[in-house]
This record gives sequence, structure tokens and C-alpha cells, in this order.
Amino acid sequence: MNLLEDTLKSCPIVKRGEYNYFIHPITDGVPLMNSQLLREVATKIIKISDMDIDKIVTAEAMGIPIATTISLYTDIPYVIMRKRKYLLEGEIPVHQETGYSKGELYLNGVNKGDKVLIVDDVISTGGTMVAIIKALEKAGAHIKDIVCVIERGNGKEEVKEKTGYDVKTLVKIDVVNGKVVIL
Repeated sequence: MNLLEDTLKSCPIVKRGEYNYFIHPITDGVPLMNSQLLREVATKIIKISDMDIDKIVTAEAMGIPIATTISLYTDIPYVIMRKRKYLLEGEIPVHQETGYSKGELYLNGVNKGDKVLIVDDVISTGGTMVAIIKALEKAGAHIKDIVCVIERGNGKEEVKEKTGYDVKTLVKIDVVNGKVVIL
């Protein structure tokens, strides 16, 4: 069974201007986060990732349930890049720009030499991922793997072009005629 694809095919679409937003539990936390779906996503990420890591890194907000579930399965701690600063020693700020927002992200808890897996819910423009990678490079971490659950748009290509890193995804989608289509 592929619950991720099934739930994507049936998720609501909301049009905002010219853009069709898909509303899904993995990317939005609504309408309802199904524990089976979260387990499926986490186990698939673990299966395709280089898990020779010290830490899992994600950005708030919707990467948090994914990173938490992977952490619970593997006993590997996770770090959340936050949208507000905490002024902790060694905190690394980095500018983030996506297709719909811009601002700062702040990295704490990653040290020089840490081996990390980056996980996130969706990659569309690549802006968040580029910011995460820059912060981790500044911290001196070794990025072992990058996995996003859902791919929409050209974000993977942008990340590769701007950072040299490949991003793995579990599913690639588009919205066509008001429906999610699995590509």
C-alpha cells in the first residue's frame, strides 16, 4: 500500500491567485495527520538514506513530525532550524527565500564534524533547502544525505545548481486541472 500517494491524489486543492496549493497532512498538518502515513514516510526515508549520521536536521514547521518520527525509530537526535533567534552561543543565522516568503532561519545544536541527514516535507523552489545547506556548511557539518517527502517544481535542480547537493524525494507531483497528479 502507498498511503502517501493515495492521500496526495485525494487531497484538497486551494487556488490562491494563479497558484494551486495542495493541502496535505505532510505539508500542512491538516486536515488530519494519520500516524500510518507518518510511519510510512519515516520508514521510506530511513530505507533510502545514508543513516551513518549523528543528527537529523529539519526546518520548522512541517519537517518536525517527520524528523521526530525518524528519530524515534533510530534513536538519532534531531535539530530544528527555527524561524526565530535564541541568541545561543554559536547560533548560525541564514537568509531564506521561497516562492512565497523570505526571512531568517537559525541553526543551533550542530557542531563541526557532525554527520547529518536533512529532511523536509516538500521541495518546490529549493529556497529553504539552500538556506539549510548554507547554515550546515558554515557550522562545519558533513551533509550525508538530503530527503524531502514531496517534490513539486524545480527545487531539486535549484539546490543542485546552487550547492552541488542532490536531493532525494519520495514522490514527485504536480497539480493539473484541480487534482494532484503523481509524476
